Amino acid sequence: MTAIPLPYTDEPDTRGFWQAAREGRLVVQCCTACGHRQFPPHPFCENCAHAETEWVETPGRGNIWSFGVAHGPSLPGLQDVVPYPMIVVELDEHPHIRMVGSLVTGPDAPINSVPAGDIRIGLPVEVTFAAVSDDVTLPRWMPRRSEGRKP
Repeated sequence: MTAIPLPYTDEPDTRGFWQAAREGRLVVQCCTACGHRQFPPHPFCENCAHAETEWVETPGRGNIWSFGVAHGPSLPGLQDVVPYPMIVVELDEHPHIRMVGSLVTGPDAPINSVPAGDIRIGLPVEVTFAAVSDDVTLPRWMPRRSEGRKP
């Protein structure tokens, strides 16, 4: 698969997120008391401090809120793909939630597949998933297909 640094996927607060990603689903935490949605995950609700949350699926559509391009030096395993864009996505369904990730042209495309000149604030994106090891699937983002256009 790959030699890139991988996230810890078995931490109590994030285990549900990584399990859903392996299933091709994007999830956020939802407080069982007040219904507040949050990401990144926390051991309690950041709205009411309730200790119980659950994972709820979200459509995985949003817009680029911010971006940068990594030119190096880079982390081990990423030296061969610099420069590559990293984006911050503001979710359509939950505008207070922002997620960081790679911008790619498709699920199996390398993380440097989108030229930096093609990236802009407000660009509509949708989630896709890439298995980067036997145990880790990463959510990535790709430019949203035009409505009515077949993939």
